[in-house]
Amino acid sequence: MLRIAICDDQPRELDIINEHIKEYLGTHPWEAEIQEFPHPDKLLTATESERFHLYILDIVMPMVNGLELGKEIRRLDREAQIIYATTEPQFALQAYAASPINYLIKPIEKQQLFDTLTLAISKADLAEDQTFAVKTAESLRVIKLSDIICCEYRSHAAILRLANGEEVSSRTFRENFSEYCASILRDRHFLQCHTSFIINLRRVERFAKDSFTLYGGRIVPIAAKQYPAVRDAYMDYLMAKEDRQ
Repeated sequence: MLRIAICDDQPRELDIINEHIKEYLGTHPWEAEIQEFPHPDKLLTATESERFHLYILDIVMPMVNGLELGKEIRRLDREAQIIYATTEPQFALQAYAASPINYLIKPIEKQQLFDTLTLAISKADLAEDQTFAVKTAESLRVIKLSDIICCEYRSHAAILRLANGEEVSSRTFRENFSEYCASILRDRHFLQCHTSFIINLRRVERFAKDSFTLYGGRIVPIAAKQYPAVRDAYMDYLMAKEDRQ
């Protein structure tokens, strides 16, 4: 399902954009969820545990302007599609620090918005509904891959750390870690950087020779012998992501 976030401190502007998007979706096959945020702080809070495919942002807003908001979203999610919609054309060059897909001037021309939505959706990654089933001591958990920050192998069990801060521990298993997590590793967003660690590349904040720093500050080691392969895989991922933007 396509997830769209609209952030604008003017209620009427939120309504207009929402109405335009619903009209657009009415003639296209995608199922979508639209969330409105009247304040950038509320959207920033939501991005700590939620992922949206598409963000439509005003620029002139209280406390956190749309330029800073866009850069923070880009830091947290390298693949998100960002559209700016504003009355202020003079911020266009600054806006490109967040690599937006377009910069629309209000009042928004409907067809221009529709064309931009078509382009953004064509580049969006809609595969986040893939899941991974984990047998825990209490039950069977089905977890969205997009919710996993990293997975660690410890004492013959897998510990999945999720975007909402939760840790899910599997029952012990006999196969090796890579075999147990094979369905996760088939997703292009995941990389095994160490015998005992798999990371979600969408959650990487910093890459160093000996470690990845993930969103939230967690540091995951890179096995020294695996560094060249890990480096190349991460660079390939970044290049493929740039091609999608």
